[in-house]
Amino acid sequence: MSKKQKFEEEYELRASPKMLYPYLNSASGLSVWFADDVKVTPDKVFLIEWEGEIHKAKITAQKLNSFVRLEFLPKPEDTDPSYIEFKIDTNDLTQTTFLKVADYSDMVDDEEFHDLWDFLVLKLKEIVGG
Repeated sequence: MSKKQKFEEEYELRASPKMLYPYLNSASGLSVWFADDVKVTPDKVFLIEWEGEIHKAKITAQKLNSFVRLEFLPKPEDTDPSYIEFKIDTNDLTQTTFLKVADYSDMVDDEEFHDLWDFLVLKLKEIVGG
């Protein structure tokens, strides 16, 4: 079993939390920047597709326009589930919005983590105008 590691990064975006939030907590929002496709089952399980492989996740915590935690449903042998957290912060003085990403998974290469999230957030910025 591979050891998991936590990646954390903060990105500046030119979008209000209210505009950004639907891209973090809905299947339609996530599917435009985060994955190849995202669907939600009637029992609120997200089916996230990357490169033809389906991963199941559930939102285990969220706060409107502020925070989303997507926890991946563990395989039977997995006692330490992977998750991704999105936290939206705003600097009141500059009115700048920051997206803090925490990705806890079995990706081992730190550079790969950075490249992946830089690419994903760049896609998001293009969509929200940031």
